[in-house]
Amino acid sequence: MKKKLRFALAGNANVGKSVLFNNLTGGNQTIGNWPGKTVEKAEGVSEFKGRKIEVIDLPGIYSLSAYSIEENVSRDYIANEKPGAVIDVVDASALERNLFLTLQLIEMGAPLVIAINQMDVAERKGLKIDFKKLSEKLGVPAIPTIATSGAGVKKLVERAVEVAERKRVPKKMAYGKEIEKRISELEKPLGRLKLPYGTRFSAIKLLERDKGISKLVNNEKLLALAEKLSREIEKLHGEPAPIVMSYERYAAASRIASECQTSTKPKKASVGEIIDSITLNKYFGYPVLAFVMLAIFFTIFTVGEHVGAYLVWLVGLAKPIFAGYLGEGILFQLIWGGAIEGFTAGLTVALPYLLPFFIILGLLEDTGYLARIAFLMDNVMHKIGLHGKAFIPLILGYGCSVPACIGCRVLEKPRDRFVAAVLSTLIPCSARTVIILGLVGAYMGIGWALALYTFNLLVIFALGKFAFVVFPGETTGLIMEMPSYKMPSPAAILRKTWLRLKGFIYVAFPLIIVGSFLIKLLDVFGFLTPISLLLSPITVSWLGLPAIVGITLIFGILRKELALLMLAALIGTQNFGSVLTATQMLVFTIVSMFYIPCLATIGALVKEFGWKKAVYVTLFEIALALLLGGLAYRLLPIFGV
Repeated sequence: MKKKLRFALAGNANVGKSVLFNNLTGGNQTIGNWPGKTVEKAEGVSEFKGRKIEVIDLPGIYSLSAYSIEENVSRDYIANEKPGAVIDVVDASALERNLFLTLQLIEMGAPLVIAINQMDVAERKGLKIDFKKLSEKLGVPAIPTIATSGAGVKKLVERAVEVAERKRVPKKMAYGKEIEKRISELEKPLGRLKLPYGTRFSAIKLLERDKGISKLVNNEKLLALAEKLSREIEKLHGEPAPIVMSYERYAAASRIASECQTSTKPKKASVGEIIDSITLNKYFGYPVLAFVMLAIFFTIFTVGEHVGAYLVWLVGLAKPIFAGYLGEGILFQLIWGGAIEGFTAGLTVALPYLLPFFIILGLLEDTGYLARIAFLMDNVMHKIGLHGKAFIPLILGYGCSVPACIGCRVLEKPRDRFVAAVLSTLIPCSARTVIILGLVGAYMGIGWALALYTFNLLVIFALGKFAFVVFPGETTGLIMEMPSYKMPSPAAILRKTWLRLKGFIYVAFPLIIVGSFLIKLLDVFGFLTPISLLLSPITVSWLGLPAIVGITLIFGILRKELALLMLAALIGTQNFGSVLTATQMLVFTIVSMFYIPCLATIGALVKEFGWKKAVYVTLFEIALALLLGGLAYRLLPIFGV
């Protein structure tokens, strides 16, 4: 076996970097976090002409300026780990903007290969790139690719192997004379320090007053010289030095792009642009969004209701058969009334709502509409001190609170990440959707279910406003890539749906079966009554619920849908309307909707923010749920419920 190589994939978000990573590594991947960082780390292994290649998918970034955790992670990895080749994935349809990062990678002296990706999109837009000229201008190989189909990937890897073996580094990209003169003045003394980032990159970053590089240099004389030179640049240009350097890069990127890219025909509005003119319009976008969200909930409710009813009918046919074999004694109560009814509750109450929800969530992600929702909600999110990007984890929260918490990493500030994570845990996840639609929707109508979702958003908005006061901070603007609309792949949607659904099947179903069996066991031996009485001051006196419900709320901390499914096991029927009043259904659902989603969510909060904050959030959400539930119990009858 030849020497092992290591490649790092760098690039902006939404340029097809992850698709290229999957194309290169297939199923040989591991996902974790960078050491000491709350940023996802993807590693994979590939084989190419007898070589083993390790591939690292760096976070999607727009620069190496170290303004975010992702930028720090990327530049530290390239500088310190020194991969054999850095593959810079560039969007062919947005060449000028993407070259800004490319120029910084060249400044760093990274062994570079450029993947000019999404060539199919560029061609549809009438854009043509002279790859030979682009390679000459940048001094690095530029290879056209279409990662989704694998076109050009083989040639890309060949060039990356060549760069790694020959240890080829890019040629210097010169900027304006005034800038170059001052970079040179810093390069001479910096060269003696042998910094991991390279002399030129370090000199430029010192002129930009980069704190990380300044700390690494730790030389008062050098830092004083850098400050003097930065002020000279500012005096010449009348702008802060970091802004001047950005201008220089953008000017170089614009010049290179204009020389290497041409438009083969007058640009016509694409289908995606026509759709965006409606979906992102300040007048039409919000009604479209409201219509989409209503359509989603009605679809989930309709599918869940009909499929659930059909499955209940099938289960009803099976019960007499089991009774005939097991009789009507304790054995039948434990096996059918415990384990099997727990399984059938998950099958008939939860699964019919989860399956369509996960399919629709996958469609929103893959079509590109999820990013449009974030853009539309930017103004609303600013009201609570966040920006539109924070709405993405909130939307993800409707699927599962765990990825929603992790998804808050897209936000730049620790304060924003924490507030958004707390709010996302209050969003009704798919498990709580089972309770809302399977209980309130099924027995009181879809209107009441939608009212609960609306109430939930109002509470979240109020808490967000409160958090903005308690944790004050400057609101940042929304800077994010708007991906092109894409036709979703049915295979990819089904794969995503299965990955999300298998967590419920593999984890929740065993818990439901074991939990139902234990509850029936406690019931048979008379232990349920004492436990229920112990919790009755909360469940009966404060919430106005049957005493037995306290046990279901305990199980709900494991997984939220267990609260409803265990209730079915406790009352011995899935006809909740026969044992709960309308007020009790609403109170039970409100409490379930607001208290901490599950143990997995607590674990995610611990991982992201530490155990102290996780405990505080857990206690706060339990208290909030009980407060709102108690108030609902007292106020709903006033409104005739």
